[in-house]
Amino acid sequence: MLFGSRSRSLIGLDITTSSIKLVELSQSGKSYRAESYAAEPTPPNSINEKTIVDAPAVGEAIRRAVKRAGTSSKDVAIAIGGDAAITKIIQMPRRFTARELEGQVEIQADQYIPFPMEEVSFDFQVLGPSPTDPEMLDILLVATRTENVDQRKAAVDAAGLTARVVDVEPFALENACHLLVHQMPDGGMQHQIAIVDFGASNTTFSVLQDMRVVYTRDFSFGGQQLTEEIMRTYGLSLEDAGRAKKEGGLPGNYQPEVLDPFMDDMTQQVSRSLQFFLASGGGREQPDQILVCGGCANIPGVADVISSKVGIPTEIGDPLGQMKISSRAKSQGIRKDSTALLTACGLALRSFD
Repeated sequence: MLFGSRSRSLIGLDITTSSIKLVELSQSGKSYRAESYAAEPTPPNSINEKTIVDAPAVGEAIRRAVKRAGTSSKDVAIAIGGDAAITKIIQMPRRFTARELEGQVEIQADQYIPFPMEEVSFDFQVLGPSPTDPEMLDILLVATRTENVDQRKAAVDAAGLTARVVDVEPFALENACHLLVHQMPDGGMQHQIAIVDFGASNTTFSVLQDMRVVYTRDFSFGGQQLTEEIMRTYGLSLEDAGRAKKEGGLPGNYQPEVLDPFMDDMTQQVSRSLQFFLASGGGREQPDQILVCGGCANIPGVADVISSKVGIPTEIGDPLGQMKISSRAKSQGIRKDSTALLTACGLALRSFD
């Protein structure tokens, strides 16, 4: 658990340039239940390239989402972008006590962090014995500039909430992928699975090997481009274009002239990401499956288009597929938005670490 500690149930709070989504989960045995959910549009110009520049406005949107969700919880887990974090696996002797380990990591951290330590927030997690030397421990060191944490905490504070955990988006996504195992061959073990999470303006492409992320890539592409193309083609406002994209009612030429070219672009982005992955290290092989998530995953037929053009079996990823849903969360449309809830669910799962 990074940059924080948990005291009780956490709201998973995913803050992006287009929307603010919160999910609260409960656990019974090995099963989860979605207790509350809400999404609010992100205020215009309040986030610039993942940097929150208007914390009070974002905080007010978070407050509205909390009210709509009907949750009484005040503790949240949030995430910084993977590109804002430095991650490094370092090794320490197994003989160290927990306190000695903490001190040694702090001493060595400045070797790996290219910023003054007084400007940095960092944490570490023991991964286990090193596979190359059983007398050593592999330690995951994670660091970011403190300002990246502070601007998100400021928005959470403005909403009257407390940020108990600050995670990193790729780790939250890896955590959430355990909610997709029902869709993976052999539960994801002995397989490589690609997860493509299409956001509004950014997309994350990750590859899991035995349910651990071995590759991740963020790039600028998302559903906002389709919204803007609808806006240009049909002379609509951005708000009306976004509504038409979700609810339908566009002219008959929408599919061949606007939607099909956008799906071709999605396919090209997936294909390019696969090429980057295969070139990233020796012995890389094509994934056995692709799971498409994010708002764009709701485009009818998109999985079939990607599968046919890339040549890898493709499905729509549904993290809520085996989850019970409370009537409160159901009334807020959580099922309809499920493909876009990977990060929020991954953060909410920190409640049970």
